[in-house]
Amino acid sequence: MSLNKLTIAAARDALKKGEVTSVEITEACLAEIDAAGALNAFCAKTPEIALAQAKAADARIKAGDAPAMCGIPLGIKDLFCTKGVASQAASRILEGFKPEYESTVTQNLWDAGAVMLGKLSMDEFAMGSSNETACYGPVVSPWKVDDRQLTPGGSSGGSAAAVAADLCLAATGTDTGGSIRQPAAFTGIVGIKPTYGRVSRWGVVAFASSLDQAGPMTKSVRDAAIMLGTMASNDAKDSTCADIPVPDFEAALTGDIRGKKIGIPREYRMDGMPAEIEKLWADGTAMLKDAGAEIVEISLPHTKYALPAYYVIAPAEASSNLARYDGVRYGHRAKLSAGEGIVDMYEKTRAEGFGPEVQRRIMIGTYVLSAGFYDAYYNRARRVRALIKQDFDQAFAAGIDSILTPATPSSAFGLGEMKDADPVEMYLNDVFTVTVNLAGLPGISVPVGLDAKGLPMGLQLIGRPWEEGDLLNQALVLENAAGFAAKPAKWW
Repeated sequence: MSLNKLTIAAARDALKKGEVTSVEITEACLAEIDAAGALNAFCAKTPEIALAQAKAADARIKAGDAPAMCGIPLGIKDLFCTKGVASQAASRILEGFKPEYESTVTQNLWDAGAVMLGKLSMDEFAMGSSNETACYGPVVSPWKVDDRQLTPGGSSGGSAAAVAADLCLAATGTDTGGSIRQPAAFTGIVGIKPTYGRVSRWGVVAFASSLDQAGPMTKSVRDAAIMLGTMASNDAKDSTCADIPVPDFEAALTGDIRGKKIGIPREYRMDGMPAEIEKLWADGTAMLKDAGAEIVEISLPHTKYALPAYYVIAPAEASSNLARYDGVRYGHRAKLSAGEGIVDMYEKTRAEGFGPEVQRRIMIGTYVLSAGFYDAYYNRARRVRALIKQDFDQAFAAGIDSILTPATPSSAFGLGEMKDADPVEMYLNDVFTVTVNLAGLPGISVPVGLDAKGLPMGLQLIGRPWEEGDLLNQALVLENAAGFAAKPAKWW
């Protein structure tokens, strides 16, 4: 087996036994990355850093001081600041920006001995569901079933494509409204969005601060448990980061879910939902029931307001977060003609630096925060958000352990297919995932089957706050029962 195809768990065990070195696994990944230019997943390669970190990891393993992630080669989403390495959130406005500091998540990974292969492309400022808004051009999914190029999903499309194509053993992602879970479902990998506050946001370029959460994108549920344990930490630099201990998520993977209550929300049965998604959901429900879980129909009555509330709150927070990009201190600065002043510089820089989707969301956000509309839109959306959270709280209070839903309303679509569609069509990709961010809950996407065309489809489990261990265990049962082992055939 090629070393780049290893899971984190298998690589960890082989490294500990001395059967393989981190340098060997890293070199295998670097060779794959160089050969996979057609996927456009990596926007910056860091082979020198990778090999230096791999050598250091090998020394640690030899000395017997090796945490679980030691020597594991990873891809890092371009949203995470990495010291001395271009970190531009796939936007022209951050061209040339090399941070002088490391994000808490990447620092945790490097402290544990993990290896950075490079930075992964994404939708610009994490705004998008198809990875077509990046200034680097679209990422192409490794899955191919006809002559079209397919989307890997977004915004963590580069991460999803790189993991699915075995360019790295795992990758970091971020999820504001589904940006880990939707691409994971589209590419047949596992992606978990932890509880809001479980993972530090410090050093992660902000999109919507009350919704953003970083998480791992991996080849298996066990890998997700291992990597999340390293990424998560309490962090004084992020005031929203919870001061609670990080449990051993891998130890929670017992594979026993007897007596667990799994909720099936009737509001997620949507008009026009493809029959294949409907069947996948029914199959997943049966798998959990066969494993001893009790299936309970539940109601989340405010679900239908989730997308509109999300598309008021997220752009509002984005418009204030992105106000700092003005061409003054870092990143792109527009060239001015004679007689133009500071205001012209701001306007030109932002017009040149931000892509159309980011501009659209900044304008929506500024509009809903403006004096005349604040109450009508922003405050109303915040009240709806509280009701959505209350729906989940009531379900959990009634004894529900987790909730099973589809992850996406379809399998992956072709790049460019949504180009002329109403932007709302694209936003509908997040219909099953945004509620989880609005309520701050953990959610995981697990690949469960292929559609008639042969493309992967995933199911989502939504867990109780701070109970990622329990959620991962239920996801493991689903993963084992589904037995999803399909990989994209190599065409790139």
